[in-house]
Amino acid sequence: MKHIARKRFGQNFLQDDHVLGHIIESINPQANDAMVEIGPGLAAMTDLLLRSVKHMHVVELDRDLVARLEKQYPREKLTVNSCDALKFDFGSIPVPEGQKLRVVGNLPYNISSPLLFHLAQYAPQVQDQHFMLQKEVVERMVAEPGSKAYGRLSVMLQWRYHMSLLFIVPPEAFDPPPKVDSAIVRMIPVANPLPCDEATLEAVVQKAFSQRRKVIRNCLSGMFTEEQIIAAGVTPTDRPETVPLEGYVALANLLKPVA
Repeated sequence: MKHIARKRFGQNFLQDDHVLGHIIESINPQANDAMVEIGPGLAAMTDLLLRSVKHMHVVELDRDLVARLEKQYPREKLTVNSCDALKFDFGSIPVPEGQKLRVVGNLPYNISSPLLFHLAQYAPQVQDQHFMLQKEVVERMVAEPGSKAYGRLSVMLQWRYHMSLLFIVPPEAFDPPPKVDSAIVRMIPVANPLPCDEATLEAVVQKAFSQRRKVIRNCLSGMFTEEQIIAAGVTPTDRPETVPLEGYVALANLLKPVA
């Protein structure tokens, strides 16, 4: 029986064999990898991964797809976690000694940013992440200071990860086709992130980009004096999108120094 994609779950199923092959090649799965896939859907990528990986986990919210997956694969090959990825404890997945988790998935575009932030808390336990996302979101993730795409998502994720846009995926590769281009992003956790209190960094970055047309001195008015902004190595007349990650970390450390 054909599964009808559900809008409330943001379902767009990848069906292009060439694109799937390119993704698997980029991931380069190995037999003993501790692999977890978010939103396996109709298992197009799952099936290809299991040709290399001895066992893997998937996280799926749609109960119909959960039942389908459990019927399709034996438990010794696939562990199906029937839950919302936004609430799932990725640290609960058993990982062999000396290894880290590898996370992959065609992420639902309607929850991509919250899901990326949820996953960030597990970064120290992760080897790498390969995701399909809306192209515009990936461009924001990897944007450099000075770019129009550079913003809160860029700063917060670049503090945690080294990221690169690998390739673009057109709408016709999916069923149903989304209205936007997609892209594959590779995310490798930074071994030693710049020392900083995450909540404070988030607060500074959020306030800075809430009025991105203004200069940073005005954006951060009430949080920092002009002298403090200068002390952090940031030019007060710069706009938020020109301030590098290091500048935001220095500002956060003025508010809440880390030991």
